[in-house]
Amino acid sequence: MLTSPDPIAALGGIENYGAALRRGETTVTLTTRTYLDRIAAYDGFLGAYQFSSEEHSMETAAALDSLLAAGTDLGPLMGVPIAIKDIFAVNGMPTTAGSLVDVSDIIGEEGRFVGTLRNAGCVILGKTKTVEFAFGGHGTNQVMGTPVNPWDHITPRLPGGSSSGSAVAMAAGLCGFAIGSDTGGSVRGPAAWCGVFGLKTSVGLWPTDGIFPLSRLLDSIGPLTRTAADAAVVFATLVDGEAPCPARLNGLRLGKPVRTYFDDMEPAVAARVDDIIAQLITAGVTLIDAETPNCNEILSVATIMRAPELLASLGRDRFLANRDRMDANVAERTAAGLNTTADSWIQAKEAQDRLRTEAENSMEDLDAWVMPTRQMLAPTIAECADNAGYNRLAAIISRNTRGTNVLGQCGAAIPIHGPGDALPVSLQILCNHGDDKKALAIALAIEELIGEAPTADLSGFS
Repeated sequence: MLTSPDPIAALGGIENYGAALRRGETTVTLTTRTYLDRIAAYDGFLGAYQFSSEEHSMETAAALDSLLAAGTDLGPLMGVPIAIKDIFAVNGMPTTAGSLVDVSDIIGEEGRFVGTLRNAGCVILGKTKTVEFAFGGHGTNQVMGTPVNPWDHITPRLPGGSSSGSAVAMAAGLCGFAIGSDTGGSVRGPAAWCGVFGLKTSVGLWPTDGIFPLSRLLDSIGPLTRTAADAAVVFATLVDGEAPCPARLNGLRLGKPVRTYFDDMEPAVAARVDDIIAQLITAGVTLIDAETPNCNEILSVATIMRAPELLASLGRDRFLANRDRMDANVAERTAAGLNTTADSWIQAKEAQDRLRTEAENSMEDLDAWVMPTRQMLAPTIAECADNAGYNRLAAIISRNTRGTNVLGQCGAAIPIHGPGDALPVSLQILCNHGDDKKALAIALAIEELIGEAPTADLSGFS
């Protein structure tokens, strides 16, 4: 199957694409057409998109070309074709939240964040698949379909969740960048397994109206990009226009948690993480053993808080009436909220506040925590085909990401795999709430040090 390469990646990223666009070396129409052709060629195998609209995309692209020709420049993201997770309302496109259950009344109209993307001149190619109601780290969806990780064309592998389609679309070069959401690792987990960059922003950085609410206390929006450099362009354009510069590695103080977060690493993950940390130390980074809040308590708080919040969003009656139509794993986890008492939820919220203070105290003399994003390489889809396999993986895969949301942190998943690695590996950087620019600056510095990670080879999907 012969298709044109990812047009933005081929130019070296979003910034270079913008420069080429303004020099007249390409057009938004041509770029959008190329992505649509790639979607037509590969998405039948990968299943990243829940919905795509060729007509809408091409009309938008032509309008943006006309604006540029008339001298109207909307900024660095003008003309970038993007994909948006299917829990976000987008005018003119259906929103399923990965479910057969109608929740359009909960999501409402297109929200301010998507409006900001439109105002920046992005071309919305379509909506990407998600775990039902964004509630799961595996990336599976029994009712709407599970996207296939593009790193293995022989044995279907998990993409990670819940922003599964966004990560697959980004890794396969089916968009310029993708938008996901993160409530317990739903940006960083799929970014790790699909070998792309994922930014977990601070809760409240961007408004969440027009988005299905899994947890109003823990939900955050995050872009998935090919590189940290691309994420910096996206972040700066959508926040305040000031792109962070790479941090100075010499003198940077990174905390390495002494408990839990480095446990149970698969050998390939451990080897890459150890190698990158050694390179950072050589570059002048000081690695400090960090006492972090109790991981088991953090996971317990997350478990208690999220199911009742999802149940509150759906409504008890709607859930009970539609439970049999839902993904069985999501339904089972949501049902736990039926038995959560008010006092246990309040106690969990009080514990969250205490744990967040402990985390801030731990970070007092540090620039960030560092750890593997996920301890294992992407498992096969068959490994979680039954409840036993699903639950076995569930106990491990989100251990290093779920706590970030409970603790109110921001952070990034940085692809660190090399040319000889069969599957991606990812390093996670975590910073205090509101330190999004710092997290990006550190990620940019690490990317400069180790270089950009290789991308997935799609030739086997032809």
